[in-house]
Amino acid sequence: MSLAPGWYRDPADPTTQRWWDGEGWVGDPLPADVTPPPGPPPEASPGGAREPQVPAVPGHPGAAETPIPPPEPSRPDREVPPGWPYHRSPAAAPQLPARPHGLAPAPLGHRLLARLIDIGMVFLLNVVLNGWFVYQYWLEVAPFVREATRRSLAGEDLADLPAISDDAGTYQLVILILAAALWFAYEVPSVANTGQTLGKRLLRIKVVRLESTEPLGFGRSIRRWNTQGLPVLLWWCFGIGFLLQLLDALFVLIDQPLRQALHDKSAFTAVVSLPADPPEETPE
Repeated sequence: MSLAPGWYRDPADPTTQRWWDGEGWVGDPLPADVTPPPGPPPEASPGGAREPQVPAVPGHPGAAETPIPPPEPSRPDREVPPGWPYHRSPAAAPQLPARPHGLAPAPLGHRLLARLIDIGMVFLLNVVLNGWFVYQYWLEVAPFVREATRRSLAGEDLADLPAISDDAGTYQLVILILAAALWFAYEVPSVANTGQTLGKRLLRIKVVRLESTEPLGFGRSIRRWNTQGLPVLLWWCFGIGFLLQLLDALFVLIDQPLRQALHDKSAFTAVVSLPADPPEETPE
């Protein structure tokens, strides 16, 4: 999309405004709160020098290499160029679309069911690859648990219970690291390439970028997973990891209009419903 020539806030310095001639910035800047002249500045002659477009914003997931200037604040109906950073000046910040790429946000029930399916798949992977470590951990803590249970039921003093060996802590750490690694391997590649895990595919929902229809890619998929997956490593610490994950998941109940979880916000993504497949036509 190309913007019509006019005075716009300078993305490099939101406190100023400059003349955009349709291809680049020309002329000297003016303060943002000053009423500009009705036309271009004197320097903006047809043969005048034109400055290059503003540089990309480092680190922004959707930034183009040479983004064009923002739409006029007085024209909220004007489409925002793809990749324009959301954290620029408030007057130039675009509103999030209620239907990214024309697709409605996925119903919360579908998202929950898809997540339960994915949890079940990751659990099965853990049974196969993490089961031995879980069994060894139980052997280490079983004497303590059995004796504590027996004394509690008999009303006896719980002092001087059998000590839990240091090996139990090692097994616990290995279990959590392996569980996080299995979840990472299950979810990150599939979301990066197709936007769908098995659960999302069955429920016909998909993770999409906010600014384009391109696949997420591994960088964006990892950023999205980090917020929800890394807290697994804190499960041992008084359940702090679980509480962080619960807060992340429940954020969809209050977020509007896209019903984003915190991991969606960190990656600039949304979960949307896919349209139903058109019915197949039968030959006459």
